[in-house]
Amino acid sequence: MNSAVGALYTPLSIRSVTLQNRIVMSAMTRSFSPNGIPGEDVAAYYRRRAEGETGLIITEGVGVDHAAALGSAGLGETDIPHMYGDDALQGWRSVVDQVHAAGGVIFPQLWHQGVMRVEGTGPHPQAPSCRPSGLWGPAQGLTPPDFSDEHIARQIQPTRPMSETDIADVIAAYGRSAANAKHVGFDGIAIHAAHGYLIDNFLWRETNTRTDKWGGDLAARSRFAVEVVRTIRGAVGDELPILFRFSQWKQQDFKARLAGSPAELERILVPIAEAGVDVFDASTRYFNTPAFPDSELNLAGWAKKVTGKMSMTIGGVGINTGMYDTLKGDKGESVDNLPLLLARFNRHEFDLVGVGRAILHDPAWSRKVKRGIAPSPFDAKSLEVLT
Repeated sequence: MNSAVGALYTPLSIRSVTLQNRIVMSAMTRSFSPNGIPGEDVAAYYRRRAEGETGLIITEGVGVDHAAALGSAGLGETDIPHMYGDDALQGWRSVVDQVHAAGGVIFPQLWHQGVMRVEGTGPHPQAPSCRPSGLWGPAQGLTPPDFSDEHIARQIQPTRPMSETDIADVIAAYGRSAANAKHVGFDGIAIHAAHGYLIDNFLWRETNTRTDKWGGDLAARSRFAVEVVRTIRGAVGDELPILFRFSQWKQQDFKARLAGSPAELERILVPIAEAGVDVFDASTRYFNTPAFPDSELNLAGWAKKVTGKMSMTIGGVGINTGMYDTLKGDKGESVDNLPLLLARFNRHEFDLVGVGRAILHDPAWSRKVKRGIAPSPFDAKSLEVLT
């Protein structure tokens, strides 16, 4: 083993699950599941990452059992998998079995697109999209290049807010989908609550202006997330870990902030932690960026500090550009930023390290880093094919 990175290759137990190391394959939408059903090619894709000694695999976003969960989110997504229906669950069972046979651990990332879903798209185009307050978000701010002016003009038009029945239905859908994931053998549950999708829509003041119990101050805007986590915990029991992804930035506005200070972050995350979360997955564009002034801690570090729970950092590990920079033509290249990462890890700032595009490109990334072998140089073409 390369002694310089040895700390990353120590085991970690989370409830009933023990990971062989701290390297996590972060969730990345791939859109290779026609009709929402993952096939043997998808199973082989995840198996290769397990064979590459990735400590934990988090799947691409998987639609929950709700009619408005999936559709186009303005970036052309199709063929996104879901976590309901006999055929899809049979496909996921094959994925899980192959990952386990390779010695891996795998969580599905449960996903509801919320305001980002384009009306009239997805497996149930007749279903109205879900918006807590009928709002898509601000018209200004940095947006991905694929969001055309026409798309933004259409999405920004207000719609009806979610009703109490709508909210109850979505929460129940998370519970059913988590139970399905446990049934097919997944080792834990990951929840996508970042980047301007539904749970994040409730957390963010720009998309949640409700005056009932689901809106208001920071703690009140966390109530939907709390109920989702609580329902998932009830569905999977006490043994399976729950990982919760959150972010400051949104696709509607890269400069957005859920919390302006550690105290505000604490008010948001502590109720969610108490509902049953084990690990906070703090999604940032670059892991080495401090989250707040007057401290070097990144967002994962602050999540761990204010909640007392484990945390995972993510953002640019092994790559010198952000994901959206890659999408708009800055292809990026591999970079050795492990010394910066290890300095933070060795200070116990976070417990897990999420790696996205680098592992997408090189399934053996974790094994190579462990042995001091240079991973394959990053090639943005790996974003376009199932490898």
